[in-house]
Amino acid sequence: MELIKQYVKNNKQRLLDELFELLRFPSVSADPKYKADILKTADFVAQKLRDAGADSVEVCATAGYPIIYGEKITDANKPTVLVYGHYDVQPADPLELWNTPPFEPTIRDGKIYARGACDDKGQFYMHVKAFELMMQTNTLPCNIKFMIEGEEEVGSSNLGIFVKANKEKLKADVVLISDTSMISMDHPSLETGLRGLSYLEVEVTGPNRDLHSGVYGGAVANPATILAKMIASMHDENNHVTIPGFYDKVVELTATERRELNNAPYDEQEYKTDLGVEELWGEKGYTTFERTGTRPTLEVNGIWGGYTGEGAKTVLPSKAHAKISMRLVPNQTSDEITRLFTTHFEKIAPKSVKVKVTPHHGGEPAVTPTDSIAYRAAQKAIKTSFGKDPIPTRGGGSIPIVSLFEAELGIKTVLMGFGLDSDALHSPNEKYDVFNYYKGIETIPLFHKYFAELSV
Repeated sequence: MELIKQYVKNNKQRLLDELFELLRFPSVSADPKYKADILKTADFVAQKLRDAGADSVEVCATAGYPIIYGEKITDANKPTVLVYGHYDVQPADPLELWNTPPFEPTIRDGKIYARGACDDKGQFYMHVKAFELMMQTNTLPCNIKFMIEGEEEVGSSNLGIFVKANKEKLKADVVLISDTSMISMDHPSLETGLRGLSYLEVEVTGPNRDLHSGVYGGAVANPATILAKMIASMHDENNHVTIPGFYDKVVELTATERRELNNAPYDEQEYKTDLGVEELWGEKGYTTFERTGTRPTLEVNGIWGGYTGEGAKTVLPSKAHAKISMRLVPNQTSDEITRLFTTHFEKIAPKSVKVKVTPHHGGEPAVTPTDSIAYRAAQKAIKTSFGKDPIPTRGGGSIPIVSLFEAELGIKTVLMGFGLDSDALHSPNEKYDVFNYYKGIETIPLFHKYFAELSV
C-alpha cells in the first residue's frame, strides 16, 4: 500500500493535469456537431493507454463512435480483468446554469467541476492511471484488458455488435467497472445491482397546424393539455405506475434483503436539504433506498410543445412531445415494458388526438453475486484502502452492458465506483472530488492484487 501511495503522491499534479486534458474534450455523443471532438477524445484515450504500457491498442471503428481496446497479457495462466468505461458524456445544457464552463474543468472546495468529471471520464481514467502505476512499479499481478466506448450515453447500440464479434479478444474472468457511486467516503460501499431501462419518446398530435388560442381554444383539444393528462394518469394516488402488467414480473425483496439494504446510513433531512425539497415523493410503502434501487419507476425526462421562446405567443400547438424513461428491476425486460407502455399509451389517448411512441434504447437489470472471488477481492481492496468494510447497496442507474457481458461473454461484473450521488451526474455543475479520484487510483491496484491471490 505504501508503494501505491508514494507513486500517487509523486505524480499527483500530472495525474490531475491529464484528467483535465481529457475533460476539455466536449465528447457529447447525443449531438452530431461534436463528432470531431469525440473522435479526438478516442485518439487521446488510445494514446494514454499506450503511454501507460498497454499492448495492441486499437481505435476500433463501429457504425457509430469508436471503441478503444488495449491489453497487457503477462501470463496466460494468470486471471484476466476486463475494464469497461465510456469516454462520451451527456449534453451540458442548460449552459446558463453552470457556474463555470462545462468543458473547462475547475477546482472549487476540492471538487473538480466539469461535464464528465464523474460520469465517466474521471472514473474510467482512474483505471488507466492505476494500470500505469502497476506497470511502473512492476506490480501488475494479472492480465488486464480495456474496452472504453463512446456511445454509453446514447444506449451503446454498437457495443453489443462489437462484443459478439470479438468474444475471444474480450475473453476474461471478470468485468471491472467504475461508473457507479459510494454512499460516502466515510461509508464506502459496493453496488450489487443496477436497474434496467426503457427509454422512449411520445408525440401527441391534434389539429393539422398551430392555432390561435382565442379563436380555437375551448373547441379543439390542446395536445399539450392532453399529453399532460395522459402522463399524470400513469401514477395513482400511491404513486404506483398504472400501466397494466407493469409489476407482473417484479421480484420483491425478501424481509432479510430489505433489512440489509436499509441498514445503510441515511439522513432524510440531509437528503432533502441537499436537493432543496421539503418533502420526498415516491411509491407508497417503500423507503428511499428501495425506491431508488429496487423498485421500477416511470419518469418524464423532458416535455415540450407550442411556443417556449421569449415573450408571449398565444398559440394552441399542433403537437406536444415528451421523453420518458422507465427504470426496471429483475425480472422485467426492456422490450416487454416498452410494449406494455406503448399499448397503454395508445389505449388511453382520446379520439381528439393521434399518438405516436418511438422507442430509443433500453437495457436489462443486473444483479452481481456477492460470494464471487471478484466481489471478495473488491471488498478486501476497499477495506485495505478505506480501513472499513464496504456496505453492499443497489444502484438506481443503468449500465445496460452489464447484462450484455454476462449473456455474451459468460462473466459477471464488479461495480466499484468512487462517485457520490451528489455529484450532479447528467446535471449542470457535475463534479468529482479530487480526493475520490486519487483514492480510486490507490484502491484499484489492490483489487487486481487480491483478485490474483484469491484466484489461485
